[in-house]
Amino acid sequence: MQDKDSLWQAAFTSKDPTDLTAHTEHWKKNLSNPEVLMRTILVDDHVVGNIGRYFMDGVPQLTYWIGSEYKNQGIASLAIQQFLSLDTQRPMEARTAFDNLASARVLEKNGFVSIGTDTYFANARNAEIVETIWRLV
Repeated sequence: MQDKDSLWQAAFTSKDPTDLTAHTEHWKKNLSNPEVLMRTILVDDHVVGNIGRYFMDGVPQLTYWIGSEYKNQGIASLAIQQFLSLDTQRPMEARTAFDNLASARVLEKNGFVSIGTDTYFANARNAEIVETIWRLV
């Protein structure tokens, strides 16, 4: 999560991705929350990312991260497909930066449809940007 291009693409990241203490506390909080379901994405026994579900306003939200060296290999699409068979709560939403076309394609491949937009502050871009909201029913 230190790759500047990946941070820009994801947009909605922690305030300081280099702050290991804050990163560790964030993960401790998430992993101790029984409403959060997180999984590690492995390829040939190598950690390549993570995928999970949390709730926003009572609606399940899909989140994932793939290491930059593993992008464009179909890993995200397969990880989402497998995760959605594990977590069958529907509807489920996901959110992407308006210009994150790679994540948009991955979500569409897995049955998500764009249902609208909102504007949020993107730490990685230090600006408010449009976020696309996706839903799987």
